[in-house]
Amino acid sequence: MAAKKTKGAKSKNPSPKKKQRNDLFTEKKRPTKNDGVFDDVSDGQSEEEEEIEETEELLVGDEQVSDFDDASEISDDDVPLADDFLQGVDDDEDRVSGSTSGADSDSGETDIEEKSRAIDEQRAREEEDALAEMQLNIKEESDEFRLPTKEELEAEQQGPPDLANLQMRIKEIVRVLSNFKDLRQEGTARKDYIDQLKMDLGSYYGYNEFLIGVLVDMFPVVELMELIEAFEKHRPTCIRTNTLRTRRRDLADVLSKRGVELDQLSKWSKVGLVVYNSHVPIGATPEYLAGFYYIQGASSFLPVMALAPQEKERVVDMAAAPGGKTTYVAALMKNSGIIYANEIREARLKSLTANLHRMGVTNTIVCNYDGRELPKVLGQNSVDRVLLDAPCSGTGVITKDPSVKTSKSLEDIQKCAHLQKQLILAAIDMVDANSKSGGYIVYSTCSMMVPENEAVIDYALKKRDVKVVPCGLDFGCPGYIRFREHRFHTSLENTRRFYPHVHNMDGFFVAKLKKMSNAKKNLVSSEDLETVEQTHRPEETFSEKDNTKEELEQHMKKQGTKGEKKSLKKNGLSENGKVSLTTSKKRERTENGKVESPATSRKRKRKFPSKDEIGKAREEKRKALREQKKQANKEGRKEKTGE
Repeated sequence: MAAKKTKGAKSKNPSPKKKQRNDLFTEKKRPTKNDGVFDDVSDGQSEEEEEIEETEELLVGDEQVSDFDDASEISDDDVPLADDFLQGVDDDEDRVSGSTSGADSDSGETDIEEKSRAIDEQRAREEEDALAEMQLNIKEESDEFRLPTKEELEAEQQGPPDLANLQMRIKEIVRVLSNFKDLRQEGTARKDYIDQLKMDLGSYYGYNEFLIGVLVDMFPVVELMELIEAFEKHRPTCIRTNTLRTRRRDLADVLSKRGVELDQLSKWSKVGLVVYNSHVPIGATPEYLAGFYYIQGASSFLPVMALAPQEKERVVDMAAAPGGKTTYVAALMKNSGIIYANEIREARLKSLTANLHRMGVTNTIVCNYDGRELPKVLGQNSVDRVLLDAPCSGTGVITKDPSVKTSKSLEDIQKCAHLQKQLILAAIDMVDANSKSGGYIVYSTCSMMVPENEAVIDYALKKRDVKVVPCGLDFGCPGYIRFREHRFHTSLENTRRFYPHVHNMDGFFVAKLKKMSNAKKNLVSSEDLETVEQTHRPEETFSEKDNTKEELEQHMKKQGTKGEKKSLKKNGLSENGKVSLTTSKKRERTENGKVESPATSRKRKRKFPSKDEIGKAREEKRKALREQKKQANKEGRKEKTGE
């Protein structure tokens, strides 16, 4: 403690020599006029150098010191001069730092504050400039999108299509239509934007005018773009395990060992597997040839799952080729009961029979009939369940067949719908409503058109005693109850629609019907499908009544006085020649015996002329036109010769 006090005392009153020594280790400042020590520094340099050499000799004097502790002990005990020297250096440094901090603290703080203020001001200026530039850009490039003019469209049509420009314009139109109230161009209607969108989508994606128009009517613009983009992508490859030969777990293990990357399809399927990648061809493995699995789209699982066939039932597959659904039905029935696999095209029977043999199906009878004639072959009310995967336009599988974009028209849709209505009536007629376990019909298509789906089911509800029941599928979009001017039965909510952009599978429609009784509501022929109800005007109805009165009076005069009253009563006229109310009510009865109101009695069904009559009328018109042309040519020749 005494030594420390002496050192402290020495540090408080250092000698002038020590001050000069300590000045060597401090920062040398450039001398100014205020310093006034120019000569002292130059005179004391020699003395200071000598003292530094002495201290160095003392520090390096002992050569036997090996570590830092010994050196520190030597410097503390034996060399007091070094300790004093070093202590003096520390004291001088503290003094210099204290003096400089005392003198420069205020100036340093003010400098830091000024710099920070300058940085903050610069940042604020940059933010203001950025906001001003953003507002300027917004003013220059407003959100209002302007449709191209006729001249611009004509110029585009002359050259090759500019895909980048089309894509940009499609995005802008979709953006405007999604918030039409705020973003629309003044003086332009929504129809103008939609028409331009149809043109651009047709030219960019390759759709014809009819199909793109139907899709625009069915979906909102944002969902429409998702659907069209989904049609451009391929669906994942799926395989269905044949439970007649193996289990899904065992099949997955075997295929994974062969280098196939796969996983379970989904929770709703117990036999499906989705293939992500494969080092071997999926359709040529030993397991495929042995019938362990069937390559089948995920959407094709759904109709069979909705049908839910039971063991020992009689089931009909009206359009069976190439056999994917038939083999699935056989697997669910465990090769029991009977399956009638019908296919109208003889060329497709080879693939159907080959798949049945490969998959080990033994309870199926293959037949080649027109589906509309099957009730006559198998008998009416003779089976438990019917699966009708009807032939359709294929608008839900554009990914597999891109030619649908341009090949389908309104006439094709109408032809398909007409055939589908006939097939579904035949399917209903084959099912026995009194079946203990069945009485169900499943109708499915790979189409997205309303006339092929909801319209067909609504037609069946009107013509047969059936009702729509839930399909048993937990997912899928409900069918349409109303679509544009069409109104369908409310039970069509139980039908299911599947879309590529929502469910990542092909577009599909599934409906399940339950037959309530074997009675038929109306016997429908192919000609009755083309009947319409026409409402007559009041003037026309009165004229018809007057004509009937006159005809009846003339008929009565011919017959004579005998039986006047009887004939008048039969024809609904009183003795005064007026129409009686009782007979008019009888006239207003329909074929079913129900009384119609006066308003409904005015509605009468008018049948269109048959095809033969239409053909004859057209031939007559053509002949008349040809004769007129011949006469005109003759007159022209005569005029030329007269001139």
